[in-house]
Amino acid sequence: MKNLLRSGLVVGIPLFVVLLAYQGFGTVADALLTAGWGLLAVAAFHLVPLVMDAVAWRVLLSTRARVGFWTAVFARWISESVNTLLPVAQIGGAVVRSNLVARRGVPGAFAGASVVVDVTTLVASQIAFTLLGLALLMAQVGGARLAPTALGGTVVMTVVLALFYVLQRRGLFRGLAGLLMRLAPAGVGRSLAAGAEDLDADIGRLYGQGRALLGALFWHLLAWLAGAGEVWLALTFLGHPVDFSTALLLESLGQAIRAAAFLIPGALGVQEGGYMLLGQVLGIEPQTGFALSLCKRVRELLLGLPGLVAWQFEEAKALVGDRSQQAGMEGL
Repeated sequence: MKNLLRSGLVVGIPLFVVLLAYQGFGTVADALLTAGWGLLAVAAFHLVPLVMDAVAWRVLLSTRARVGFWTAVFARWISESVNTLLPVAQIGGAVVRSNLVARRGVPGAFAGASVVVDVTTLVASQIAFTLLGLALLMAQVGGARLAPTALGGTVVMTVVLALFYVLQRRGLFRGLAGLLMRLAPAGVGRSLAAGAEDLDADIGRLYGQGRALLGALFWHLLAWLAGAGEVWLALTFLGHPVDFSTALLLESLGQAIRAAAFLIPGALGVQEGGYMLLGQVLGIEPQTGFALSLCKRVRELLLGLPGLVAWQFEEAKALVGDRSQQAGMEGL
C-alpha cells in the first residue's frame, strides 16, 4: 500500500505542476485573489456537510451505544482531516474515528463495525449523487464526451461497493484475521480471531437495522447535496457565479473523479484536471476550474491542519492516561 501511495504521488505532483504551468501561475493566483476572504466563508460552509455526515454515522451508533452529538462531529472532523491531508488511502481516518469513540466507551468491535457500515452507506449515497450529476449533465449539455467516462466510473464504484458488501456479509475480517494469524504468535493470533469474529458479528447486526441504514443513507445524501453549496459559494467569490444545478453537477462529478483517484493522495492533479474539464463543458474558463479546486484545497488546509493538531492532542492525552493507569497498577 505504501508503494502504491508513493506511486500515486509520483503521478499526482507532476500532473498538478504541469496543469498549473499550463494555466499560468499568475492567472490562477489572480483568480484566488478575487476570492479573497471568501475562502474563509467556503471553509466555514463545509462544516454543514461535515455535521450531516457525522449525524449519519451517529444514527448507526445509536442502535447500540450512546454517543454525544459533538463527540460524533469531533471524531468525523478528525477522520476527514487525516484522510484529506495524510497519505492513508482513505483508510487511516476510519481507524482513527473508530479509536476515538472506543476511548469514549463504545465497545471496540462495534465502533469499528459502525465505521465500516458508515463508509458503505457513504459510498452508496455517492453513487446516487453521481447518477444525479450525470442526469443533469445530459439534460444541460448532452455530455457526449464526459457521460461515458463518468458512467463507467459509476459502474466501477457500484461493482466495488457490491463486492465490499458481499465480503462483509461473508466474514471479511475473520478471513483477514486468518491470514494475519499465520504471521502472528499463537496468543496474538487467537486475540485477532476473537476480535474479527466480534467485528463481523456487529457488522451483520448493523445491516439488520433497516431504519438506521436508511437514516444514514438519507443524511449522507443530504451532505452530498449540501456540498454543492460549497461549489456555488466558491464560484461566486471567484467572480463566476452559477446556478445551483450547475454547482451540483460540478460537485457530483468532481467528487466521483476524486474518488476514482483514491490511490493518489488528495487526488492531487486529478481533481484539478477534472474541474478544468468539467468547467470547459459548462462554459467555465479552465483557470477558474483550477482555482475552484484550489479553493477546496485551501478549505482542506484551514479545517484539516487544526484537525491534525487536535488528533495529536487526543493521542497525547490517551498516552498520558495509559501511563498513569499503568503506574497506578504497579503501585498496588
